[in-house]
Amino acid sequence: MGIVTITRVDVKLVARGRCNGKWLLASGCYYWAVKEPRVSPGSIIFSAGADAVFLNTVSSGIFYVMQNEPRLRSCAVAECVGTFILIFFGCGAVHVAVSLGGLTGGWQVSSVWGFAVTLAIYAVGNISGAHINPAITVAMTCWGGFPRARVPAYIAAQLAGAFLAACCLYVIFAGSIAEYEKQSGITRGKPESVVTAAMYGEYHPNPTVKLHAAAASEGIDTVGTAAAVFAEVLGTALLAFCVFAFTDRRNKGSPGGRLAPFFIGATVTLLVVVLGPVTQACLNPARDFGPRIFAALAGWGEIALPGPRGIVDTLAVYLAAPIAGGVLGGLAYQLLIGASQPDESAEA
Repeated sequence: MGIVTITRVDVKLVARGRCNGKWLLASGCYYWAVKEPRVSPGSIIFSAGADAVFLNTVSSGIFYVMQNEPRLRSCAVAECVGTFILIFFGCGAVHVAVSLGGLTGGWQVSSVWGFAVTLAIYAVGNISGAHINPAITVAMTCWGGFPRARVPAYIAAQLAGAFLAACCLYVIFAGSIAEYEKQSGITRGKPESVVTAAMYGEYHPNPTVKLHAAAASEGIDTVGTAAAVFAEVLGTALLAFCVFAFTDRRNKGSPGGRLAPFFIGATVTLLVVVLGPVTQACLNPARDFGPRIFAALAGWGEIALPGPRGIVDTLAVYLAAPIAGGVLGGLAYQLLIGASQPDESAEA
């Protein structure tokens, strides 16, 4: 084996050239640069702390050239900003629909959520990868090579962005919400205030749907915990599956880097159309818990946390289910589609 010198720097994959080995980089905000990559044929794994792992497949003779990329702090800021954009526009649409009646029909609110995802990815994707969703971060850690050491910072940033967006929305809509509650005979913090609490956190069945509300008044549970968990697992799995499919460079049928954000947003739109009337289509624990925590502090109290059905139901439906769905969706793509994608090295 030849000499390999490894030096820690901030790097990003930008190009590739000829060499005697192919270096596959784990995703994340910084990696390790490799100088003098003179390696004899074989399979060698280099563990660079908790940040990245390089695998030399030595098959096609492809060597990747790298350049500087932002540090973890910049990535965390980007995740916070991206999630803020998502929640401000998405939950903002829910505020307009519930308190002002300004949006009619599920399609309009769903479209806003989809465009919010698209804008957030375009805005911060080049810095952090625009996970803007703990379920996607965990899925990328399991199946996309994202470094485990970065997961806490990413999730904390996502929750912070969602919380800040909820704060800003309340400043803007506080008067409208109060008047809506007054006209509707709603006392904040009481069971009936779940309708306005749903502008922040999420509930099943969706309390803003008249059929569900009428059934609940008669003691009928139209969407139980099991159905809600299944809906969130399946919905998030479909989202993660599409994220992996649209961003897989081997997938020649994908829309490509410039259009992938639009189609990921379109996926979210379709999922919200179907699941919004059922569970409010969480698909993203940060989207639920950031605003939910704010609502608990802003007067909704136990209606927000632990929620009308208790903390176990809230955690199962809006935390565990999306995380599990993201992991299962990534696994499904890797097993069913990813494993059949042509290897880049074979094409080179």
